[in-house]
Amino acid sequence: METKAVSRYVRIAPRKARAVVDLVRGKSVTQAREILAFCERAAAENVAKTLNSAVANAEHNNHLRGDNLVVKTAFVDEGPTLKRIRPRAKGSASRINKRTCHITIVVAPREEA
Repeated sequence: METKAVSRYVRIAPRKARAVVDLVRGKSVTQAREILAFCERAAAENVAKTLNSAVANAEHNNHLRGDNLVVKTAFVDEGPTLKRIRPRAKGSASRINKRTCHITIVVAPREEA
């Protein structure tokens, strides 16, 4: 039985978050937690929160054991972009795109995944 968790509108660029999510896809939950604990990227904290939420959902809603779970699928979708303006020389302006993303993690029991 699959269980998922989604973190929406995370203030980090999807490209940067995908690099971290690729590290944990297909790993066991304990192994994924270790990888995220020692990963130095900023997105690792948000991915770890989403992973912990997915495990908590599996334990509470589906009565599964957390140490027997595997990260079945994990992906990052692009969220809305916040558009900001930065003043430049001679009265002109440049646009700054502050990107957001949606992080989705699906966990399943070891036998099913």
